Amino acid sequence: MLLFRAQPPSSWLDKVLSNLPAVLVDHAHLERKAATTALNLEKYRELYGQVDQLNAIAIEELQHFQLVLSLLKRRGWEFGQAHPSPWIKGLMRSIRAGRQRDQAIDHLICASLIEGRSCEKFQWLSAALATRDPELSAFYGGLVESEGNHYATYLILARHIDLGETERRLDYYLDLDAELVVQAHDLAILH
Repeated sequence: MLLFRAQPPSSWLDKVLSNLPAVLVDHAHLERKAATTALNLEKYRELYGQVDQLNAIAIEELQHFQLVLSLLKRRGWEFGQAHPSPWIKGLMRSIRAGRQRDQAIDHLICASLIEGRSCEKFQWLSAALATRDPELSAFYGGLVESEGNHYATYLILARHIDLGETERRLDYYLDLDAELVVQAHDLAILH
């Protein structure tokens, strides 16, 4: 169950539907970055015992990256440059530096929220594309469960480090997400 306290602007869906090639390029970059995030989380000693689980997520994210690249190629759409997400940037800037344990919890919560927003938005895209582009609708619908699993996994891992601190920081991050997600921008990106 997604814990979000605010929804993206209603204009988000129209913007991405009107520029699907750019959105798929952005999606490819997000999948690549998601794989990197899973691997980067392995640096925290609090997660040394979860390396197999994090590797499995990284592999799955790389498989999604390849699926998006293949979809771009089949449609004759070129892979291009990434555009930074103001929402992701805002979340990641708030990760505490210093104590590794606190940093690990924040990093896991940010990763969880990014995966959760992907789950949410993939559901919306799947529904919106059902009659317009059945292939893309099925593609996005097929990713929902995986994104939801990653969302839950990262949150569970943070709670295993320190339940109380995770709940305090999750409350902070849900407020931050609610502030950031409603901020409109002109980019045709997923986040």
